Amino acid sequence: MAAIGKRKRISHLLTNNITSNNGAASSARSHDPRHAEEGGSNGRFVEGSIVRISLENFLTYDSCEVYPGPNLNMIVGANGTGKSSIVCAICLGLAGKTSVLGRGDKVGLYVKRGFSKGSVEIELYRHEGNLTIHREIQVENNQSTWMINGRHANLRNVEEVVKGLQIQVGNLCQFLPQEKVGEFAKMTKIELLEATEKSVGPPEMYNFHCDLKNFRSKERELENICKEKTSFLEKMNQRNERYKQDVERYYEKKRHLDRINMLERKKPWVEYETARKQLEGVKSERQQVKADLKRLKDEQAPIQHKIQTIEAQLKPIESRMKDKTSNAKDVSQKLKNKQEQLDRKRKEIEDLQQALSLKQTEELDRQKRISNTRRMIDDWRAELDKIGSQDDVQPRIDNINRQLRHIQEEKANIESERTDLKREKVNHECEWTRLKNIIKNLDDLMNRKEEKLRERFRDTYNALMWLRENRDLFTGNVYEPMMLVLNVRDGRHAKYIENHVALNDLRAFVFQKHEDMERFMTEVRDKQRLRVNAVIAPAQSCANKPPPRPIEELQRYGFFSYLRELFDAPEEVMSYLCHQYRVNEVPVGNERTKAMIEIVIKESQLRQIYTAEEKYTVRKSSYSNKTISSNSALKASQFLSLTVDADERRQLEEQLKATEQKLHTLDSQLRSLDERHSQLDRKDNELRNEKKVLSEQKGRKRQLEQKISTKMDSLKQMEQSGINLQEEEELTKEKIKTVNSQKVNIVSDFVRLMEERAQLNMDKVYLALESVQLTAEKTKLETNSREGSTQLHILEQKCTELDRKKITLLNDCKALMKKAREICNLDPGQSDVPQDLHTVKECVAFLFCNFGFLWDSYFQVVEEHARRTQEINNLTQELEEKKNALDKYRQSISQVKERWLNPLKQLVEQINEKFSDYFRSMQCAGEVDLHSDNEEEYDKYGIRIRVKFRSTTQLHELTPHHQSGGERSVSTMLYLMSLQELNRCPFRVVDEINQARLLQNLTYADEMTVLCVHNGLHMLPPSKWNLKAFQRRTQKIQQNYGT
Repeated sequence: MAAIGKRKRISHLLTNNITSNNGAASSARSHDPRHAEEGGSNGRFVEGSIVRISLENFLTYDSCEVYPGPNLNMIVGANGTGKSSIVCAICLGLAGKTSVLGRGDKVGLYVKRGFSKGSVEIELYRHEGNLTIHREIQVENNQSTWMINGRHANLRNVEEVVKGLQIQVGNLCQFLPQEKVGEFAKMTKIELLEATEKSVGPPEMYNFHCDLKNFRSKERELENICKEKTSFLEKMNQRNERYKQDVERYYEKKRHLDRINMLERKKPWVEYETARKQLEGVKSERQQVKADLKRLKDEQAPIQHKIQTIEAQLKPIESRMKDKTSNAKDVSQKLKNKQEQLDRKRKEIEDLQQALSLKQTEELDRQKRISNTRRMIDDWRAELDKIGSQDDVQPRIDNINRQLRHIQEEKANIESERTDLKREKVNHECEWTRLKNIIKNLDDLMNRKEEKLRERFRDTYNALMWLRENRDLFTGNVYEPMMLVLNVRDGRHAKYIENHVALNDLRAFVFQKHEDMERFMTEVRDKQRLRVNAVIAPAQSCANKPPPRPIEELQRYGFFSYLRELFDAPEEVMSYLCHQYRVNEVPVGNERTKAMIEIVIKESQLRQIYTAEEKYTVRKSSYSNKTISSNSALKASQFLSLTVDADERRQLEEQLKATEQKLHTLDSQLRSLDERHSQLDRKDNELRNEKKVLSEQKGRKRQLEQKISTKMDSLKQMEQSGINLQEEEELTKEKIKTVNSQKVNIVSDFVRLMEERAQLNMDKVYLALESVQLTAEKTKLETNSREGSTQLHILEQKCTELDRKKITLLNDCKALMKKAREICNLDPGQSDVPQDLHTVKECVAFLFCNFGFLWDSYFQVVEEHARRTQEINNLTQELEEKKNALDKYRQSISQVKERWLNPLKQLVEQINEKFSDYFRSMQCAGEVDLHSDNEEEYDKYGIRIRVKFRSTTQLHELTPHHQSGGERSVSTMLYLMSLQELNRCPFRVVDEINQARLLQNLTYADEMTVLCVHNGLHMLPPSKWNLKAFQRRTQKIQQNYGT
């Protein structure tokens, strides 16, 4: 509360008991904290009851002490005297959060304006001695200092002490502040059940409920685990059953492998004996090959001597043959050269003959051209004679030229005009595009606002979509939610509108007619079950209602506008906001206003004020006529910061429409010009064709004369360029004769070289015959020698191979002997070794072919089968343990459920009886029941409140949207009254329930305590307040008047 001037105003609280004089005395004594313990010993105060509240510099109070009674306490007083301040003190003094109160979010805001700190002290009754909790609040850092019974403590200590006394200031069923009355109706059924359990249920009821939820969660988890493990176990058993035959095949194969091992152990001795026999055979064969080799070498010696003698005779013959061959090659090259010379001479003669033939052909062509030219000249002269006089052609051509010039000038004018129109059209098209983009950006802002609405209020968004599709159902104006139709001119000012207008109204639909709103709410709220708000605009428009004073009178305080001037809205919407929120009367200031706020409050007489970052609410006390103010920080804008200037958008649309009309006009003009241009083009083409025909007629005579003259010149040139064929033939014959004489000389040399080459070839043949005879004799000897040499070479290779084979077999025998002794540990004569190695190998191969290929894959199958069998055993044991744990959980759930659900049903039934009785007393109907869609889902249980205030309607669940504010307040108060007799908390607090309006003509019980809050200029300080002295003085005055 703001102070007026420099004087301090102290608000006092008078505690009185409306009973007889004796009762008042007793009550006064029980309110004295010194006698609280005595009162408690009489059974009036319960453990944790508040016996005293002391306030220092707290909200509206400078200093105050309150002494509540042990039963029902009612605090009465005019608006603004400080009733809710006492409720705030109880909450903050008992370690409650500022969020519970719904006022300021910082604890420093609860200290009286102008002071740096304040304090709250609460004394609680306890059998072993009262408990005093003291909290001092610092404004500067929003910190608190705690003390318990005069000793320093921290917040955790205070919370533990308060919890031990069953005090729950965070439970709306126990502690309902003024700003949280509406929040009660917003509680879900589940939240209401938990709050009721904590408030009026036995201490173990809420614990049982929590245990059931935990047990149920564990039960679901175990059920899912058991299902998964059972399914997995079945799959593993099926898979193991498929592998069973493979395992049996594996063990059968193993038995055959043992047989193979036995044969493999005998096989080395058989191999050794076979190798030893092979070694003996190789030795015998090697001796025989050596004897044959010696015999063949002795037989080959004479033949080799004769072959060497023949080779000595062949060498000189081969040398002479090479010389003859070389000489023959040289002669052949000379013959080739002579042949080439003859070819060149023959080619030279052909060229001379061809040149003569070309000249003859050319002369014939010249004669033909002369004949053709003379014929053409005769034809043209005949045509020239036919062409008469053409005097009228030129005037016609001149007339056509004048018409063409006129058409060109007109086309130039049209082209110029069309260019101007196109340039103007391009400018208008650019302007149209610019306007369209600006409007599109504005539409994008609206889409963003709608997206915010969809994210935060899905039901309102769905109702908006339905409204847009069904506007034809309404007779009057219907406006979309205010947050969409309100357009703040400056985004920085959006926070003022959002802090001034309630969020429920910002998302409300505005209707002009009441029947339209009923039709809308019936469809979207009753049928579609959407949580939406709707309001009706006043019948008489308030949109243009003037402010109480011009803004110019308030500019000296820093005010620059009223709220109404900060935004645009349709008339009905603006009328509703002016009527409901008086936006035409609330000014907005700046930092200057904040700096001189005390002067502004004192001089301006304004009820609501906005500064740059705060909102101030000002009212006057009914007793002292003093000004009381409260302030709160402005919250940041969430919905209206996206601004669209409606006037600008309307102007843009008008400009766009005008631009489109202008474009249509320009298009029409361009089409007209194009048609005129096309007509001129057609006329121009017709005249040009006519001019072309006349020009051709005029120029034909001149053209024929020029052609005749040209051809005559050409004819003279052709006649003068003739060729003398006789001279050319004589000259060609002389040249051919000279070439033929040269050919004769070349042929003579060619014949001589041919004879020389023939002689060389004959000599070469004689030498070849002699060489062939000697070569034949040598070949015969070599053939005889080669047969012996081949046998000799074969024997040598065979001897070498036998030596290598002997060494290899000897080494193999040694190795096989060693291997056989290592495997069998027996000598060859001691072991019954089979003599047939082939039989042993066939047996081993047969066993391997039938069973060896199964080894790798079946070995893995056996390992997999053994591993999976172990896993099945482990999983079976684990599944059994999980099932046992699940049975235990189900047994625990059954036990805890029986201990929780039956008392809970009885508790809800008791609440329902009280609640229904209270509603019947008001000629209304109401009921409370325990609601759950699934009996086994314990986290879905909730308390459902259903009420009916009119006989024509059905019972409806209590929600923040279906009932009016008054109906919700009545339902909340009656529900809390229904909990009163069941309450196990030491005290309960309900603020802002107007008892005189709801329940009239009630008689006050003697056990009630009425706390009257007074304030004013002439109130006594608390230290001088003495109720007994006031009573004695009253009795004395009555006696004096009586006498």
